[in-house]
Amino acid sequence: MEHLTTTYCVALRMNKGLVFLSDTRTNAGVDDISTFRKMFTWEDQGERMITMMTAGNLATTQAVVSILDERTKAPADRAPSILQAPSMFQVAKLVGETLAEVVRNSSPDGQSADAFGATIIIGGQIGESPPRLFLIYPEGNFIEASDDTSFFQIGETKYGRPILVRAFDPEMSFEDAVKLLLVSFDSTMKANLSVGLPIDVQVYEADSLKRGRDIRMGPEHEYYSMISNGWGEALRSTFYSLPPYKFDD
Repeated sequence: MEHLTTTYCVALRMNKGLVFLSDTRTNAGVDDISTFRKMFTWEDQGERMITMMTAGNLATTQAVVSILDERTKAPADRAPSILQAPSMFQVAKLVGETLAEVVRNSSPDGQSADAFGATIIIGGQIGESPPRLFLIYPEGNFIEASDDTSFFQIGETKYGRPILVRAFDPEMSFEDAVKLLLVSFDSTMKANLSVGLPIDVQVYEADSLKRGRDIRMGPEHEYYSMISNGWGEALRSTFYSLPPYKFDD
């Protein structure tokens, strides 16, 4: 039975840098739920920092991560590596090609490639170029975050999207960005059992060219519990503060 990382991952492109959040739940049915990390980082301090998050077929995503990681340790002339790519665009292109290759090789005759599909968010910074963020599809093609679309989600996206659309501001602080992502995640987890704790959060400060703050939050994490409880209470309070509907006589 295939494990699916039907997950919730989200990344923000901000003026101050990048913020990533991913859950860790995978499932192959209601009685077979496991925890796997879905956020991966490669860095060459002072030169580049790259973070990737995955959703979809677990075997596919693990194969992609393993291939990319092995290539970073191989001689530069043997295989292209994300640690040698000259730009984040080329990194996204390389990851997309690797994902498409794994999906294609995992799909024997008679089986749909959809069963082995996965989506990836990858972001980071190389040299003096600005931080960039990409969403990569199972076919290997990708799109880049822009001023009009400053965040990407993969996995179970619909429940956590409304708060992002309403509240995200690229000028906001990292602290407020983390709070926003936790609210978005909590809304998703409350609505879908395939998304669950613990979650991984990473903050990358623009031009630092090194791994930023890495935080793991589980059910016992004090701040996450406060946000989860406080958001529910705030929604109820706001609901009852709205003018009541009145039936016509």
